[in-house]
Amino acid sequence: MRALFALFLFLSFSVQAYAADLTIGLIPEQNVFKQQERYKPLGDYLTKKTGIKIKFTILSRYGNIIERFTAEKMDGAFFGSFTGALAIKKLGVEPIARPVNLDGSSTYYGYIFVRNDSGIKNVHDMKNKKIAFVEKATTAGYIYPVAYFKEHGIANPEGYFKELYFAGSHDAAINAVLEKKADIGCAKHSMFDRVAKKNPAVQKELKILVSSPHVPSNGLAVRKNLDAATKKKLRDALINMANDAEGVEALKKFEALKFIPTSNEDYKAVFDIANKAGIDIATYKYVNK
Repeated sequence: MRALFALFLFLSFSVQAYAADLTIGLIPEQNVFKQQERYKPLGDYLTKKTGIKIKFTILSRYGNIIERFTAEKMDGAFFGSFTGALAIKKLGVEPIARPVNLDGSSTYYGYIFVRNDSGIKNVHDMKNKKIAFVEKATTAGYIYPVAYFKEHGIANPEGYFKELYFAGSHDAAINAVLEKKADIGCAKHSMFDRVAKKNPAVQKELKILVSSPHVPSNGLAVRKNLDAATKKKLRDALINMANDAEGVEALKKFEALKFIPTSNEDYKAVFDIANKAGIDIATYKYVNK
């Protein structure tokens, strides 16, 4: 009887501990299997520290995040800088924390790059070449390049390049140029560095032509009506990770030093880049071709 009672208490505690589940969306900044591998330790850590079961759902496309956030009743998402700006504007989400990269920065920037042997030195040399963007809902992978091209007199990229296409993820855009499937590529610097770390040919064979202004790293933002207590648990668990041995281990696998608080104001640079690209975030259509 005692054994049965103990089992009942254990099961009751387990159900109570994870009575609340939170669904958190992830954008496909890299191969979905690598993305899952990177985020799983973070989810396990947050589940243990908050007592709230964290469930990640990885999207197949960047632009899907806004529609799926509402349709699937997500509680939060690790938005990219542009999808974060979209979600702030369209959904009223609240950013709560973002990671500090291994280089000590809490921001990233976009690269436009080519092969060393391409003969491309500037935007004029890009005419009638093939370019690989990432997705229409990314700062580094599309919005910044469009702004850059507009500033250099290219109002219509579709008419300037021989071909343009969307690779779907930053690592795919990098590999497209590396493998000569495209002449020009666009991607975020942190992903460029991550791919280069595993493949030395990236640094050896690719050349960065220009860099964008800094924008906030992919941070966690939650739905506007999430209760204050849950929000605080998540924020505190993330921000205190670097002071906890288990947190430090999870951060190593996540490839970050720590998390810091973030807010709407941190996205100003994203709105500025969008304006230069001629994009109104409130009405922007981001269907990829």
